[in-house]
Amino acid sequence: MILRRVAIRHARRFIAPPANIWTRFFATEIDVQSLQDTVDGIETELNSSVRETRSIESQAQNHQIQYVPQIDVRTLATQNLRKDGTATAYQHHRRQQKLTKPLGTSISPHYEPHRLVTDPPCPLDITLELLLASQAHLGHKTSHWNPANSRYIFGIRQGIHIISLDVTAAHLRRACRVVSGVAESGGLILFVGNRAGQDRCVVRAAEMAEGCHLFDRWTPGSITNGYQILQACRTKVVDEFDRTIPGYGKELADLPALKPDLVVCLNPLENWVLLHECGLNAIPTIGIIDTDANPTWVTYPIPANDDSLRCVQVISGVLGRAGEEGQQRRRERAAQGDITYTPTDLRGAEDSGKRQKQTPEIGRANVQGPAASGGRLRAQDEEIQ
Repeated sequence: MILRRVAIRHARRFIAPPANIWTRFFATEIDVQSLQDTVDGIETELNSSVRETRSIESQAQNHQIQYVPQIDVRTLATQNLRKDGTATAYQHHRRQQKLTKPLGTSISPHYEPHRLVTDPPCPLDITLELLLASQAHLGHKTSHWNPANSRYIFGIRQGIHIISLDVTAAHLRRACRVVSGVAESGGLILFVGNRAGQDRCVVRAAEMAEGCHLFDRWTPGSITNGYQILQACRTKVVDEFDRTIPGYGKELADLPALKPDLVVCLNPLENWVLLHECGLNAIPTIGIIDTDANPTWVTYPIPANDDSLRCVQVISGVLGRAGEEGQQRRRERAAQGDITYTPTDLRGAEDSGKRQKQTPEIGRANVQGPAASGGRLRAQDEEIQ
């Protein structure tokens, strides 16, 4: 009932719309004034667009091609540095560094690896702290040890033998006295070390002791059959001040090959052939003996860690310094007229060399014998190949 009344009440409003709407729909009269204004606006816009197009065409016809100049990168960078003040700021920074350099703390002393080769320690600088820092006390596993090294072993730590540094220092000082004595007597010292990284310290030790060095493979028979293997090596005659004495070319050609008076071996395990030849010819040897090596292979063992490059550099440097001190004492005594070696006649050495050509056995006495008139034989090539 309520819905019916609502429909009747509102239906009249929708059925009878306003009269002005129907009148506007069916009317045929046109508003001429508004139409004319619209046409005028369209013509004005067309004229303005035509004028803009013509102006753009005229500018394009009158435009000339302009080439971009080449840019110098270095000049531009220099100008930018001058503009932003980078160069000035850097110069100011350098001046401040120079002024403040002596200020602050300095870490001294500290470990410099290259100093062990360029400036090795002297025999008087041997301390337990130096040997401990160079890891000279570390041995091999207990399963790899040689029972002959029991007197050098301090104890066992985590399955590894620990070498007694007191014994190492004592044996190293003894080896230094041996090297110094041989160098003072004018003997020839051979430094051998052919492991990776040992070449620099071996060469440096040989230079200080004025001996020979070998950092390559040892040629078997270089001592026992030296006349055949080392016959191409050159020798020379020097006086007590290491000055070359000319005029002995023929005599030197008939002499047998030189043999070292002392051999310093930094890795005896790889050079057991060399040590065996030295034993056959009664040549004293010095070697670094680890817990897995046999100390009877060398004459003067030095119980230490042969696997540590720093330890090897310390030992070779100390022995090289000892040889340098011996050479210095020899020259000082020579300046006072005291010759530390016994000169021999080259004629006798020449006759002995001719006899040795016919026999396979080479005598020891005629190999490193000094020359006449206060001279002695030296190897002209420091490196033995």
